[in-house]
Amino acid sequence: MIKIKELRKTFGPIVAVDGVSFDVQKGQVLGFLGPNGAGKSTVMRMLACFLTPDSGTAEVCGYDIIKNPIQVRENIGYLAENVPAYSEMSVGAFLNFICDVRGLEGKKRKEALDKAIAMCHIQSVYHQTIETLSKGYRRRVGLAQALIHDPQVLILDEPTDGLDPNQKHEVRQLIGKMTQDKCIVISTHILEEVEAICSRAVVIAKGKILADSTPGELKSKYNCSLDEVFRKITTSKVA
Repeated sequence: MIKIKELRKTFGPIVAVDGVSFDVQKGQVLGFLGPNGAGKSTVMRMLACFLTPDSGTAEVCGYDIIKNPIQVRENIGYLAENVPAYSEMSVGAFLNFICDVRGLEGKKRKEALDKAIAMCHIQSVYHQTIETLSKGYRRRVGLAQALIHDPQVLILDEPTDGLDPNQKHEVRQLIGKMTQDKCIVISTHILEEVEAICSRAVVIAKGKILADSTPGELKSKYNCSLDEVFRKITTSKVA
């Protein structure tokens, strides 16, 4: 459902992404790992058509991110790292705005809203303005807008950032329930999250992929915890 081919992106003299290639299939939850500045968010922003690659390309559900960006956006749900939203809007107004953008109307809109609100547990803040929400609730609202149109592909940048332990558990359970029907890419610094919900892990540093395997296979190969595997790979640059 995702095919990435030699993606490259620079910002002036900085090479953020340097020839990245990998595929993700339906039913997979891919943990996209790397230290700060590794290029994770840049890859995700290119997949979501927010950034244009300098070279290379990618396909989402058969649509090219350069030639068919509208169709790509129709098929993905994207949660950005900083959860951009209109702070003066209420949660309800914002989600209804997202329904307008996604072309959801009538009964379909009501069903989509009800489902997203229940899944993300935001009933209690539905009438609050976004600027009054805690970081955790902003994250939940961001997740709701990503899910509201029931996309085939989810791209989630730090989905549990700012959530308390119980909320993190709820989000992980939610992602687990969606695994069978969707293709999910998660960028996270929380390695226990990778072990809990990801069927595959791709490690990136300085814009290059250093490892691509299952969490279990990585631990077996290096004979240590996933935290230690991550440290060894990103410091030694050995795949």
